[in-house]
Amino acid sequence: MANIIAVIWDCDKTLIDGYMQDPIFAEYGVDPKQFWSEVNALPKFYKETQGVKVNRDTIYLNHFIRYAREGKFQGLNNAKLRAFGGKQKFYRGIPEILRATKKLLDDPAYTEYGIQVEHYIVSTGFAEVIRGSALMDYVEEVWGCELIEGPDGAGGTVISEVAYTIDNTTKTRAIFEINKGIPKLQDIDVNTRIEEKNRRVQLKNMIYIADGPSDIPAFSVVRQGGGATFAIYPRGDMAALQQVERMRADGRVDMFAEADYSEDSTARMWIENKIQQIADRIRKEEREAVTGNLSEGPKHLS
Repeated sequence: MANIIAVIWDCDKTLIDGYMQDPIFAEYGVDPKQFWSEVNALPKFYKETQGVKVNRDTIYLNHFIRYAREGKFQGLNNAKLRAFGGKQKFYRGIPEILRATKKLLDDPAYTEYGIQVEHYIVSTGFAEVIRGSALMDYVEEVWGCELIEGPDGAGGTVISEVAYTIDNTTKTRAIFEINKGIPKLQDIDVNTRIEEKNRRVQLKNMIYIADGPSDIPAFSVVRQGGGATFAIYPRGDMAALQQVERMRADGRVDMFAEADYSEDSTARMWIENKIQQIADRIRKEEREAVTGNLSEGPKHLS
């Protein structure tokens, strides 16, 4: 069995200082406050006018498509979304902490047992933006929202349909896909029955890192499985600090810190220490499994 320690990251306000859509708004001269205000009004509007429920986490995708169709995001397609990955503003220490933690267990004491660190990103944002960022040098897989392109009427393509969505509840599905080894293992899906002890990444070997209450379902799954949870808040944001403190008091997260992953920061030290603790526990379990199966060798009869 692979002894994988999975560090699972949210993206916006966890790895990125702000929202990944900010460079898109800047490029096209769109007021982000107006855009998000319009998005936030959509659930009530559609409920009152059409009697339908709206997923608040992903309705913004339809609004992006509407803006593209109206020419406000002219020519916005998957290639351009990926290009915006190179314009993201990361918190200090990103992506350096991803690189450092992947090398943290490069020691025979751990490699002997196949213990290694993998990073995953599970986001309600655009998967293509993440794939175009510097994070992908260190990330195994991304779960995010995916869009289908259509003709733009000028010989090019533009985003036109929603293909796949991740919301704050379906983030838990992504966790179970990581747990079972999707997409690393062939012929395995999230509904495949696999005993926990035989799953590629056991829940107790996971660390989930995010910024707020919207990640409580994911926090809960990881904690209930014996894994670790960590919350991030932006420097100087008292409301955000109080929010993550409430989550810690409620038992949602093990620890929280300012969004700074530079060397010797609290976040960096806590994450590296937790990885080390999990690795030491796995090594101990592996050694005990071996010694527990040893039988006494044959002796000469007197």
